[in-house]
Amino acid sequence: MPLILREVNDRTGILTLNNPEKRNALSLEMCDELHDALDSFRGLKVPAVVIRAQRDARVWSAGHDIRQLPKISQDPLPYDSPMEKALRAIQEYPGAVIAMVQGGVWGGATDIVVTCDLAIGDETSSFAITPVKIGLPYNASGIEHFINRVGLNIAKEMFFTAEPVKAERAYHFGILNHLVSSREIEKFTLDIAACIASNSPLAVSVIKEQFRLLSESHPLTADAFERIQALRRKVYNSHDYEEGIKAFLEKRKPSFKGE
Repeated sequence: MPLILREVNDRTGILTLNNPEKRNALSLEMCDELHDALDSFRGLKVPAVVIRAQRDARVWSAGHDIRQLPKISQDPLPYDSPMEKALRAIQEYPGAVIAMVQGGVWGGATDIVVTCDLAIGDETSSFAITPVKIGLPYNASGIEHFINRVGLNIAKEMFFTAEPVKAERAYHFGILNHLVSSREIEKFTLDIAACIASNSPLAVSVIKEQFRLLSESHPLTADAFERIQALRRKVYNSHDYEEGIKAFLEKRKPSFKGE
């Protein structure tokens, strides 16, 4: 059973997260399939892509598959991980990638939504970025995705509290481009995708790449980069990170010590 279902409807590609038994958790295998599916659509020159869960899903995605994260002393989000490759595939896709969201979006799945070019949600949608719940040091590129989408203050609130942002607030924050009813979301999203697909694909591709380059144009010194890496190592070598994953697997509240 594929973890990502693929179809092309007219000139719109549709990718459906397809592991409801595990609440569409972003396993290494699902991230690999998402990357491969986008690569396939790229080869077919599909000008617009919609990423969605099953119709009327209660959970769009539960985020990272915690069971697949390294226990301690390894970077849980390295540059070459399947999750990071999937995120870059969305950023570098030469067409619009649209998240169509029904249900809760958790952890790294929220990163996928804010990395998409547009996001459309219904009244059931909510968004939580939850690394602090398990003592996980999120990476700099992921934090940048949130700053670019919602601004510094809201990004801090989302990361520090790990609390879900409900649909209406997500729309006002800019996580969602449109908030529409569950009865209308599928047609509404496909209509926007069709509108984009009817425009010049070359112009859309070039403008998208300009947006990406301009949003990432803040220089970072070598010293600052090395400091970020050292800070993240401090967390994924810590008791808190080990305890966070252990508590999740044991289905109990973690006992963090700040060390």
